[in-house]
Amino acid sequence: MLNKIIKRGHKKVPKSEIPDFSRNSGNVSTSDVVVNHASRGNMVINSITNPTVMMRSSEPSGNIENLPLFRDVPISERQVLFFKKLQICCYQFDFNDTMKCVRDKELKRQSLVELVDYVQSGSSSSSSGGKISENNQEGMVKMISLNIFRCLPPSSHENTGSENVEQEEDEPCLEPSWPHLQLVYELLLRYVVSSDTDTKVAKRFIDHSFVLKLLDLFDSEDPREREYLKTILHRVYGKFMVHRPFIRKTINNIFYRFIYETERHSGIGELLEILGSIINGFALPMKEEHKLFLVRALIPLHKPKPVAMYHQQLSYCIVQFVEKDYKLADMVIRGLLKYWPVTNCQKEVLFLQELEEVLETTQVAEFQRCMVPLFRQIARCLNSPHFQVAERALFLWNNEHIVGLIAQNRNVILPIIFDALQKNIDNHWNQAIHGLTVNVRKMFMEMDADLFDECQRQYSEKAARATELEEQRELRWQRLAAAAAQGC
Repeated sequence: MLNKIIKRGHKKVPKSEIPDFSRNSGNVSTSDVVVNHASRGNMVINSITNPTVMMRSSEPSGNIENLPLFRDVPISERQVLFFKKLQICCYQFDFNDTMKCVRDKELKRQSLVELVDYVQSGSSSSSSGGKISENNQEGMVKMISLNIFRCLPPSSHENTGSENVEQEEDEPCLEPSWPHLQLVYELLLRYVVSSDTDTKVAKRFIDHSFVLKLLDLFDSEDPREREYLKTILHRVYGKFMVHRPFIRKTINNIFYRFIYETERHSGIGELLEILGSIINGFALPMKEEHKLFLVRALIPLHKPKPVAMYHQQLSYCIVQFVEKDYKLADMVIRGLLKYWPVTNCQKEVLFLQELEEVLETTQVAEFQRCMVPLFRQIARCLNSPHFQVAERALFLWNNEHIVGLIAQNRNVILPIIFDALQKNIDNHWNQAIHGLTVNVRKMFMEMDADLFDECQRQYSEKAARATELEEQRELRWQRLAAAAAQGC
């Protein structure tokens, strides 16, 4: 019951009805703050200490003043009007009741639209009043903070004392105040990307505390909000070089908590998308800090159960590292083997897919370092009773680069997987797997007939020994049974 009360008003709709607010983001080259958490994120908002104080207000005590448009006042008065509109936008409204404060909600929406247009038009536009003053920039960032930094409702997976109710994954929890929240995010995005925004000034307002709270919001269940956050954080990373190490470190910490504590977070995929662009801009030779990030955060991200939710983005980041520095291939492959799933077949298919992408960029020397444990695992996959796992493993032989690596090291690889291939031909229940295995076996026969014959001979000898041992075992059991019968 408590969970239902807290989440009241957060409508659930099918994904097909969610509009796409994504933006294309280009690639980017490469204070301790404490946030108190209540439920998933209790964003603590610092009050403004300058003379023009803006405080959070749930709702206005009276009617909001209907301010004129920017174009209807002289240029000299537009900075004052800008501040008044910011004050209007500090009011918070209850969107669970659609009939409450309808006029004031619309006035706030119109004010936000005007602020977005004002910031977007820039100082060169005739409709603008010049660059936004530093006081107004500070007020704008604090107004944005009042609106977006808030307690997120508890997710369906959190223990709030309510009965366990199954939630459909295809129905994300949408923020009811999105009509206003979207415009606030749009205003922040336009401010960050504006050519008029001086980073030396803006970094005083968009500081580490602001960035930390922004990253905390990635746990929002609303995919529209996470899409805006992804775009904004990417732009902040590109524009504010002073924040780059802090952003990487904070994302690192989010991953650590997700991997080793909660295994619950809504925004891992979006954070990995940002990192994919960041990794693409890393300079060579790669810093030790970045390699440690790969080993301690990215590779362990294969461990959590919900890896399928973000595997595409994770795989892209991993491949980016290997493409940047081919010497990392051995480390990555051994990392995959360390976290290889044992009972989850769908997860195993994802690992095989990622493994193929990594092997495509792997050089011979790195391949030789890890090929023995690698093909022992592939041999186990070949014999998997789940046909999709076996099929995905056999598809590795459709890749010319991988076949080339195997051909150069066939003396080591064929003896490892020959038994698995033969068992598939003799016993696998799926005819498609049987056919693919025959093709791979034929490929090895054409590569090196002598080696193939030797492996065939060793397999026959092992099979004969196994049969002999089984017969001896049966004979011993028969003797024991006869002795027991005589004793009775």
